[in-house]
Amino acid sequence: MSLPKFILGDNSDYPDAIFIIHTEFPRFIINLENDEVEWFEDFDVEDQKELQNETENAIKQATEFYDNELAKYED
Repeated sequence: MSLPKFILGDNSDYPDAIFIIHTEFPRFIINLENDEVEWFEDFDVEDQKELQNETENAIKQATEFYDNELAKYED
């Protein structure tokens, strides 16, 4: 099965939260309500330095994905 890069999600236990799931490496879920990120990968200090730009870009793309999805409903 092929998964989309980003998946929009919600959960009734967190009624104000909007979650974006990033399915490619580095995999994570971001809660757009408070910008909290939960990583599915384990990073050591060296990995964190090496992947810093990539992870920042993926989080930015997740936010842009949400904005684009929301714009589709506003039209």
